[in-house]
Amino acid sequence: MLTALWLAPLVVAAVLAAVPAARREAVLAAWVVLALAEVVGSVLVWTAVPRGGGFGDEVAVPWIPAFGVGYHLGADGFSAPLVAMTTVVFLAAALYSLSRPVGEDPARTRAFVLLFLVLEAVCVGVFLALDLVLFFVFFDLSIVLMYFVIAGWGTGSRERSALQFFLYTFLGSLVMLLGFLVLAVGGRDTGGITFDIPTLAARDPLAGHGVAGILALVAIGVGLAIKTPVWPLHTWLPPAHTDAPAAGSAVLAGVLLKMGTYGFVRIAMPLLPGPWRAAAIVAVVLGVVSVLWGSLVALAQRDLKRLVAYTSITHLGYVVLAVGAAGVVAAGPAARTLAVTGATVQMVSHGLVTAALFLLAGVLRDRGHTSEIAAWTGLAGPMPRFSWTFALAAFASLGLPGLSGFIGEFSLLAGSLPAYPVATVLAALGLAITAALFLRALQSMLLGDRHLPPAAERSPTPRARLGRSPSSPDLRVAETAAVGLLLACSLVIGVAPALLTSTIAPAAAQVVSLVSR
Repeated sequence: MLTALWLAPLVVAAVLAAVPAARREAVLAAWVVLALAEVVGSVLVWTAVPRGGGFGDEVAVPWIPAFGVGYHLGADGFSAPLVAMTTVVFLAAALYSLSRPVGEDPARTRAFVLLFLVLEAVCVGVFLALDLVLFFVFFDLSIVLMYFVIAGWGTGSRERSALQFFLYTFLGSLVMLLGFLVLAVGGRDTGGITFDIPTLAARDPLAGHGVAGILALVAIGVGLAIKTPVWPLHTWLPPAHTDAPAAGSAVLAGVLLKMGTYGFVRIAMPLLPGPWRAAAIVAVVLGVVSVLWGSLVALAQRDLKRLVAYTSITHLGYVVLAVGAAGVVAAGPAARTLAVTGATVQMVSHGLVTAALFLLAGVLRDRGHTSEIAAWTGLAGPMPRFSWTFALAAFASLGLPGLSGFIGEFSLLAGSLPAYPVATVLAALGLAITAALFLRALQSMLLGDRHLPPAAERSPTPRARLGRSPSSPDLRVAETAAVGLLLACSLVIGVAPALLTSTIAPAAAQVVSLVSR
């Protein structure tokens, strides 16, 4: 089942590559059907995860046995929810793409679909991989594929933004690979060279190696921090999001950024427990700075896509704060487990909500060729569906109770408080700043005055064009379905969080136990 989950998009991509490009509708429909099947498959994988912890399904086959590399997949309380979130985000991207052709050339539409199918395969593979080399292969392929998404279908300075994204994240992944090598080679005295993650976690391969453990953690941490991204390694993120196509931004923020934070709980914490405890304060400081920096800079943004991009730094800064706090043994296992559980819920919530926000920003660009906040006002009248969904997504992002953002942020802050109370209180200020920036955007864009002066009626601004549009500028059916799917999942998590936390908590407790060694 696990192999089929990541391999199925590749099979469909191979079939669609032989379909005539002129059959654009058939290609898009096949993408939606595959994406829906992936969601069903991810739910089946999730239901197989034992509620007491451990892996519900595993595939382990030797791949390069001479070097200790294996094809090892598994789904547990960390990976199953993130795989499900990944498939939902890709389904939303497929539905959203139904409402617009990707360029005039049907061949470009087919190429776009094929690229996203392969991208979904490697993203699912990252979260299922239980071998460091296999994880690295999927991790690196996601970088290459996203480069082509931005460079090929983006806007503005898309080539420059794509290259900046690629150089930052690819170089970071190479540094991370060095850390993997230190882990594998350093543990050869305890049973031979292996890249198997559960085996390395059981061995604690660099225990007592001092400098080697710190160097491995630094190398792995830098690669993961760039992908997250953590301040000050975040500078590639705003231009990449601003210039990427809407579906690309949704996948980049919703899925690819989680590969960094997931790497902390899957690799850095359980495989390097001693160095992680020693470096916990560094993670906490970087997390708090990311929270405050991201929210304050977002407050100054005039473009909606850049605003949402900077809030991603804030939301994932909370995750880094929580996993850092989980390294403080004195805080107690209950609080540390709550911090890791909240961090994982925050990953899922951010993936759903931020993907919805980027799709909605893409609607504005489609209607008026700009996502500048000042260019839009009074949208509640002509675009009620857009207004309601945008308001709901904004409230979920700022952590309103009843939505997924509140569950993640409340849990991780409560779990982090016993370890670092001052840092946690400082990070909580980011919630107020995030609320302020989203409420200001809502007031400006949805509730502004739609009665424009005569000069504006003659201008080519989006507001004037919107008012003269003969057809409804509101969300189309496919767009409503895409955004509605993401927000419905956020609402379900907010109302019934146990559906998610009951799966995550046992895995979080196991990681906390490993870090305590």
